[in-house]
Amino acid sequence: MKKIFTSKMSFFFVAVILIWLKSYLIYVTEFNLDIKNGMQEFLLFFNPISSALIFLSIGLFAKGKRAGIWIIIIDSFMSILLYANVVFYRFNNDYITLPTLTQTDNFGSLGGSIASLTQWTDIFYALDVVILIGLFIWSKKHWSTERISRRKPILIFIIGLIAFSINLGLAEADRPELLKRTFDRNYIVKYLGIYNFTIHDAVQNIKSSSQRVLADSDDITEVENYTKNKYAEPNPELFGVAEGKNIIKIHLESFQTFLINYELHGEEVTPFLNSLVNDSEQNYTYFDNFFHQTEQGKTADAELIMDNSIYGLPQGSAFVTRGTNTYQALPAILNQQQGYTSAVFHGDYKSFWNRDEIYKQFGIDTYFDASYYDMSEENVINYGLKDKPFFEESMPLLESLDQPFYAHMMTLTHHHPYLVGEEDATIAPAETGDESVDTYFQTARYLDEALEQFFNDLKANGLYEDSVILIYGDHYGISENHNRAMSEIIGEEITPFVSAQLQRVPLLIKIPGVEGQGTVHEYSGQMDVMPTLLHLLGIDSQDYIQFGTDLFSEGHKEYVPFRNGDFITPAYSYISGTFYDNESGEEIEATEEMLKIKDEALLELELSDKLLNGDLLRFYTPNEEWTPVDPSIYRYGNESGEIPADQENQDVEESEVTDSQSE
Repeated sequence: MKKIFTSKMSFFFVAVILIWLKSYLIYVTEFNLDIKNGMQEFLLFFNPISSALIFLSIGLFAKGKRAGIWIIIIDSFMSILLYANVVFYRFNNDYITLPTLTQTDNFGSLGGSIASLTQWTDIFYALDVVILIGLFIWSKKHWSTERISRRKPILIFIIGLIAFSINLGLAEADRPELLKRTFDRNYIVKYLGIYNFTIHDAVQNIKSSSQRVLADSDDITEVENYTKNKYAEPNPELFGVAEGKNIIKIHLESFQTFLINYELHGEEVTPFLNSLVNDSEQNYTYFDNFFHQTEQGKTADAELIMDNSIYGLPQGSAFVTRGTNTYQALPAILNQQQGYTSAVFHGDYKSFWNRDEIYKQFGIDTYFDASYYDMSEENVINYGLKDKPFFEESMPLLESLDQPFYAHMMTLTHHHPYLVGEEDATIAPAETGDESVDTYFQTARYLDEALEQFFNDLKANGLYEDSVILIYGDHYGISENHNRAMSEIIGEEITPFVSAQLQRVPLLIKIPGVEGQGTVHEYSGQMDVMPTLLHLLGIDSQDYIQFGTDLFSEGHKEYVPFRNGDFITPAYSYISGTFYDNESGEEIEATEEMLKIKDEALLELELSDKLLNGDLLRFYTPNEEWTPVDPSIYRYGNESGEIPADQENQDVEESEVTDSQSE
């Protein structure tokens, strides 16, 4: 009996059982996989076994006691991959993909965020490795120094492949075309497991990388035909009304629409933004059914979408993996059509999200990154410069631009894990017991105050009245991993349907000389912003490859595809394979028209991916006047490292005023 329990094969099977059970436990407790039937529940339990058999059997090919070391090493790698996905999922509600692993520059800024995502109980996820090491130390003296007959590991490997084939067959029966047409990684993990998902992701990325090499000018035709057919004629009353006006686009980091008019402890969380929404004299048009359409790239995806009207990628960030593509972005179009200068203002360093490279492809003239700002300790928190000093120090930089300009202001403070110092917190946190949710309202208030300060400065410097002001949220701030706390905040259970509705982010537009329309209930997404701005400036978007439509057009398409293949319309929503009635939130049967829109949404995503992966815009010329962007002419960064002289003078003047007031 002792010989049985101290053999190499028994050690191997203990390792298989431990990683199998640990994987299943994590699937159930850490990931929201939306199990809907008995088959899915069975596959969730069954799918780790094939990976465990296939990968761990490799260790059995080693000679003697080294087989145990190999098995421990392989098991450890599988455990690290599994746990890395646990931490990643806790904030992103998503899984690690190969492109995210290549975005190492971004992880340097995540310190506090990652620390806040770990839990002391996570130590138990390493228990199986500890058990294996202990079992190996105890049993190895009984092991033969000879290599196991190769027939055994080969047989186990084949059994693993058979188990995977059975797994895949059952998955395809429950979810047809699982590996062909799905954009939702949740499906792959639910049906095939995290290890097989990782392999599938690697294959998909190799496949997409080869698309650029194989692409030719014929491939753009299908994309062009689709976008031309979707095109919506501009509103004749608004076409060209903002021609020659400055555009100031303000990015509200992690800001969801439910914050608008929300009260906490009897106080408005965002009183200034509320005033823009509710006061008709402010002349803003507010879209309350505006949705973000980002995926793993989050903020970078939002930038890509808003400036190009094309989707981000299903894995990773196009800013990083497709940073050298040819683009026909809004800044370049405005420059070539109407002589606009362009600038991005951001209190982080220029290489984050590969911005210093892809902005050149967009034709952005100036990138005011952290090197232009006072990044002293008191001004910095979490991801970079606090929003109040950011807006304050941006004013002289904004004034230095040649007009008309296109300025993109990117805030940072309202970002997970929502850190705010006592001196900056002007509202008490929520009391759900979930720290991320509780402090979310404090950083939102801080952002609101910073925005009010910026607007006052714009007015004082004469830039407010004659500029198009566009304010938008980039992506969600509270993921589904905080559903318990969020259900307390909004007072209802967070179902998949409710979670999809919470993906609304604000969009407000003020057009000089045009009366605001108040709150508009039109359903729309970030894809629609670029064609809208072009038409306001008198530039017909029909010449360009864009997947959105003008928000003010009668022909605007009121369905909003999400990056994972779900979509929302005014009447119904398609979420995780189920149709819901928007009014009741109840499941409904699909009609032929609903299925047609589902197919159209999937086609749109496929065409956008084809466009990015094949770098197809290099084969497309919008009009006779178009000149391809030359990235070599752009250079970013304040190489001297000194704060600009006019900014230093402003700081001195403001400090003198503050001192005199305090006296």
